[in-house]
Amino acid sequence: MRTIKAVRAAMPLGLRIGAPVVVLVVLLAAWQFVASSGAVPTALLPGPGRVLARLVADLRTGALLHRTLATIWEAVLGCALATVVALPIGYLIAHLRSADAAFSPYLAASQAIPAVALAPLLVIWVGYGLTPIVLLCTLLVLFPLVLSTVLGLRTIDDEITEAAELDGASGPAMIVHIEAPMARAAILTGIRNGFTLSITGAVVGEFVMGGKGLGMIVSVESATADTTGLFATLIVLCALAVAIHAALTLVERLTDPYRASDGA
Repeated sequence: MRTIKAVRAAMPLGLRIGAPVVVLVVLLAAWQFVASSGAVPTALLPGPGRVLARLVADLRTGALLHRTLATIWEAVLGCALATVVALPIGYLIAHLRSADAAFSPYLAASQAIPAVALAPLLVIWVGYGLTPIVLLCTLLVLFPLVLSTVLGLRTIDDEITEAAELDGASGPAMIVHIEAPMARAAILTGIRNGFTLSITGAVVGEFVMGGKGLGMIVSVESATADTTGLFATLIVLCALAVAIHAALTLVERLTDPYRASDGA
């Protein structure tokens, strides 16, 4: 039975690139049809041409790029902090039943609290600015990354770890040479998905906590009913998520220790 990874590897490059392009063209055509039909007022649903023109104009001023970089920086810091915290917690949960019993209920409960509800609380505790936004991003990324770390470690075959122990591997040597390489795919998947959540956290945080990124632009455009600007900013956010996902997927493939042997 072929894995999803094997199926994707066997998929022609043209199909992998062409299929998303076809979907995009269909969506743009449907958008243009609805916008030009008059069924929805232009003030509520501007056409793709108007949105593209606005996007180009905003990019030319340089302000949109500056805001985008600010949001990326907040997301990077939040995801990095979550990684530093999540990996040790995930390791403990995967290996110790007591740690699993201690941490798991609180990690699960944290997912029931929406980011919008956490933001005002962080403002009260920390104030406005970069720090509470980064903390919000960290909280959003923490649980998925812990979960992926635990999953990656628990799927390692016991026979492999037992054989490594017989060869004298233990402690740091076991982590570096056995557990980290074999759990790598699951952990990188968690980081990839977590980074997207971190972008969401940064934007939500900027609504409430006075950031300087894309969330602030969305807040202003929403307050002024600037739907054309909103669509342009949302396109940037979507493009950012796709770019981050593609970049981290590439990193995952390039760092795959079995890549060379698979390609042989």
